[in-house]
Amino acid sequence: MTTSTTSSTGSTPVSIASSSSAGAAGGSVIDVSSLVSQLVAATQDPQQALINGQTETVTTQISALGTLKSALSTFQSSLSTLDTSAAFDSQTANTSNSAAVTATATSGAPVGNYSVSVTQLAQAQQLLSNAFTGDGSTSIGTGTLQLSLGSTSFNVDVTTGDDTLDDVAAAINSADGNPGITATVVQGTDGAHLLLASTQTGAANTIQVSETDSGGALSGLTYSSTATGNYSVQSAAQDASYSVAGVAATSASNTITNAISGVTLTLAGTTTADAPATVSVATDSSTIETNITSFVSAYNTLVSSFQTLGGYDSSTSTAGPMMGNALLSSIENQVQGALYSVVNTGSSTYNTLASVGITTNSDGSLSVNSTTLANALSTNFSAVSSLFSGASGVATTLNSLITENLSGTGAIASNSTSLTSEETALSNQTTQLDAQMNALSASLTQQYSALNTLLSSLQSTSSYLTQAFASLPQVDGTANA
Repeated sequence: MTTSTTSSTGSTPVSIASSSSAGAAGGSVIDVSSLVSQLVAATQDPQQALINGQTETVTTQISALGTLKSALSTFQSSLSTLDTSAAFDSQTANTSNSAAVTATATSGAPVGNYSVSVTQLAQAQQLLSNAFTGDGSTSIGTGTLQLSLGSTSFNVDVTTGDDTLDDVAAAINSADGNPGITATVVQGTDGAHLLLASTQTGAANTIQVSETDSGGALSGLTYSSTATGNYSVQSAAQDASYSVAGVAATSASNTITNAISGVTLTLAGTTTADAPATVSVATDSSTIETNITSFVSAYNTLVSSFQTLGGYDSSTSTAGPMMGNALLSSIENQVQGALYSVVNTGSSTYNTLASVGITTNSDGSLSVNSTTLANALSTNFSAVSSLFSGASGVATTLNSLITENLSGTGAIASNSTSLTSEETALSNQTTQLDAQMNALSASLTQQYSALNTLLSSLQSTSSYLTQAFASLPQVDGTANA
């Protein structure tokens, strides 16, 4: 016996007949497992397909929000060089005589020209000892040397077996606490000499050498300002002497950081009385131009992200994941509103991006006319600074609105929370549907198993009756004729 039914969708027939030979008396009539599986699938699949489609849409939206958040964050990083007045407080320093002095300027250095005269460079002391017999490998005696450089002293022990001039030089160079005295053995036709050199410039950094054996074996290595006979001065310890704008000063170093606020002077040579060097500190417009160009480039990248998220690609007939999304449209409008605003810069000439050479292309991106920008910076630097970094400046406004949108209570976070809740609800729907289908499967299995038993019983009865009828005696109709 074969039986079939159709699912509620009216599509694929569901087979309920056993595919085995158990249709005989007492055998199974219905393939219960296969039937129940097909009926449950017919009920579950359409609902699960709907949930899966909704889940995919929500997941795509969550991913798109992440892309938008990343694009805004990247663009915001380009604003840090433009959104404060300090960002425009960038200076550069040049000099008319780099052989005598070079200069560098930090942010905030006062703009101006400064006359710098250099009469003497700072230098380190260098002492050359009298000649010692031999080539430096001859023993010169033992004891303890105390060396000092300025106010810092250290000791060197000269012991038997390590008491040559070479040994002394090596011991000085490796001594703990050595503040900057280097020792070298120099060979000459008259013998070996010990050369002591300071690594620190300045008149206060003089070298002194004393010994502990009271005029014994090491006395030939001693030196002080009052006992100079054992050494000749190859280079005197001296301070630099210079003047800035006629104000005289000295320095132990040739690198001077306190003469002009925010400016570091490096002395390299001397000047003549009638030809001082001129150090010029000016606004570093080239750096500002680079920062503005980087801002435009970053904005164009953001526009590209906006178009990918919310645009429509006609070549592939593909819509962006946030096409028509109110949040994306709102953020785009906010950004464009800041870009195209008129800013109170104190100048009626330079108060918009277009006025400084930043214009909009047909695709929504920006372009920079470097000539117009350079002219604006040289003509009215303060106005350009205010255009970007003022209280209502373009960069200041953009930074504020992006910060608000990216905050934990901003529109993006709010949308993300909503979508995450929706994703969780859809996941719960899948769990609930699975539970419902398990219950349906159990119920149908019970029902069709009972039916199967009944049908098997009826099949057995039918078989019995068929056999009974077949065994009845045949009535011959011709016997009464």
